[in-house]
Amino acid sequence: MSSKLLTIENLTVSFDGFKALNNLNFSMDAGELRVIIGPNGAGKTTFLDTITGKTQPTQGTVHFKGKNLAKFKEHTIAKMGIGRKFQTPRVYLNLSVRENMTLAHHKHKTLFKTLFPKSHWGDKDAIAQLLETVGLLGKANSPAALLAHGEKQRLEIGMLVAQSPDLLLVDEPVAGLTDEETEKVGNLLIDLAKDHSILVIEHDMEFVRQIARKVTVLHEGSVLCEGTMDEVQTDRRVIEVYLGQQDE
Repeated sequence: MSSKLLTIENLTVSFDGFKALNNLNFSMDAGELRVIIGPNGAGKTTFLDTITGKTQPTQGTVHFKGKNLAKFKEHTIAKMGIGRKFQTPRVYLNLSVRENMTLAHHKHKTLFKTLFPKSHWGDKDAIAQLLETVGLLGKANSPAALLAHGEKQRLEIGMLVAQSPDLLLVDEPVAGLTDEETEKVGNLLIDLAKDHSILVIEHDMEFVRQIARKVTVLHEGSVLCEGTMDEVQTDRRVIEVYLGQQDE
C-alpha cells in the first residue's frame, strides 16, 4: 500500500475524443499544502472532478489512502475523507454564520441530530474555535447573507474543515476578492495546513506566492512541471505556456 495520501497514475479523461486529462501522473503526501496552476483548459477542474468521483476516468487510477476510488460513488468518496470547496461560496444565506458552521459540524451525523443537535459544550467550543480560526467569531450571529464575498469564502472553508476531511480540495478561493481579503484567505490556508492536507487550484499568482510550498503546473491535461514557486517561475516551459500570458 502506498504511503502517499493521494496517488494518480496514467490518468486520462476523454470527452468526445478530447482529452481533458492526458496520461496525468500526480501524488501528494499527508500534511502537504499543494497548489495547482495552469492556463484555462489545462484540465484543473476535471482533475478535481476525477478525485471526487464526479467524473470517471477513461483510463488510469486514483488512489486515496491506498484505496482505488474507481469503485466508489461521489458521496462515498466524500465520506472517506475528501472535502471540496467550489469557486462560488455555497453557504446557507438565510442562516447565521454560527448555524452554517453547526450544520457542517453535524453533517456526518443522522438527519435528526443535524436538525436538532444536542447542545454539547464540546461541540460549541469546537464551533467557536473554528469561527475564530476563520476570523468570523465576531459575526457568529449575523446572517450569512450579510457577509462580504471574502467572508463567505472563509466561512465555507471553515465549514469544510468542520467536516474533518483528510484532504481539502479548494478551488480558486480568492477569485474576485480584494487584496486584503486575498491575504486573509491565504493566511487562513497556511494556518490550516499545520494540521490538514490541502490541495488548492488558483490563478492569482501573488496568492500562489503567498501560500505555495510546492507547485504543480498543468498544461493540456498533463503535469508540465513541479517544484517550488521559484523553480516554477524560472522554468522556460511555464513562462511560455502560462506565466507569460499574465503580461499580455
